[in-house]
Amino acid sequence: MRVSWVTEDEDVASMVEYGRISGEYDAVAQGEHTCYAFFFYRSGKIHHVKIGPLEPSTTYYYRCGGLGPEFSFKTPPSTFPIEFVVVGDLGQTEWTASTLAHVGNKDYDVFILPGDLSYADTYQPLWDSFGRLVEEYASHRPWMVTEGNHEIEFFPIIQHHTFKAYNARWVMPYKESGSPSNLYYSFDVAGCHIVMLGSYADFAEGSDQYTWVEADLGKVDRTVTPWVFVVVHAPWYNSNKAHKGEGESMRKAMEELLYKARVDVVFAGHVHAYERFTRIYDKKADPCGPVYITIGDGGNREGLALKFEDTSQLSLYREPSFGHGRLRVIDETRAHWSWHRNNDSDSFVADEVWLQSLTTTKSCWPSTVDNDESKKKCDEL
Repeated sequence: MRVSWVTEDEDVASMVEYGRISGEYDAVAQGEHTCYAFFFYRSGKIHHVKIGPLEPSTTYYYRCGGLGPEFSFKTPPSTFPIEFVVVGDLGQTEWTASTLAHVGNKDYDVFILPGDLSYADTYQPLWDSFGRLVEEYASHRPWMVTEGNHEIEFFPIIQHHTFKAYNARWVMPYKESGSPSNLYYSFDVAGCHIVMLGSYADFAEGSDQYTWVEADLGKVDRTVTPWVFVVVHAPWYNSNKAHKGEGESMRKAMEELLYKARVDVVFAGHVHAYERFTRIYDKKADPCGPVYITIGDGGNREGLALKFEDTSQLSLYREPSFGHGRLRVIDETRAHWSWHRNNDSDSFVADEVWLQSLTTTKSCWPSTVDNDESKKKCDEL
């Protein structure tokens, strides 16, 4: 587990003490620190410390920098079942607070955020306030994020270096997954392989990201991780009139890679609404393609994307409301997806569906079907 925090005091050590009993720390880990400047803004000291190895499904108590308050977190399980919370385009509004409160009302194992975190948009103090806003939640469960367009923070001519704050503050396990960039990476947890893609890094065939994704998916062993999920910011399928077609070039470049790997679900943000599609490949319903889900309704300051196209044969449920999603993977074959609307005082399940892992669909694995047919012929003989 990587613990990250920011201090105004530059003398604070990049150190985390931790243990299984509150107030008793029998282990200590040293890490690294960084800082950055953005025009007249200078960040605090940003600490990153990796701790472990840790036991699964275990609560650890920890203290950062040798002082300050004690926090605790629970490690994810090593086997099924496991529950993910998925919510994109979070921001820092009253709706954000409502979404996070609803998330916190029910336990989960891992938080996944498909981009657009703080909505700082070059005003750097908003990165600090975002950290304070999410600390209550991000200090207790692992948060795995990818970048959105609001993390780019680019000024033509003046500021050439993109993702400066994001890469300094939100370090993900890209090196551990063999990725050359913090903007895309993968990780395994409890029988699930999760690929976090970068909508705003080069994705053309032959690019670093394309080459890495092709190799990463090629190494997946479905007997070890029977579920494969992909997270990206700009949706590849979208019947909302907002951001129409913005993920199309990435879809054309990478969709075949995901299809051949038999990815189970693709989660996206960017569009400030909720939408769930059927299994799709190349703009047509396909039982061997991923389910596509847009969940960019975390609570951003830009409001909801209210207008959908009149009809869409591929879209099964769509609604412009704030909320969050929960993916509970029961075992190697079954998972339950639910979308929780938080317009109400209590989180309300407005959409839900049971999913089957594509590993159970033999027709999606031609080599397996061929082998089975060969065995039948041998038996007949």
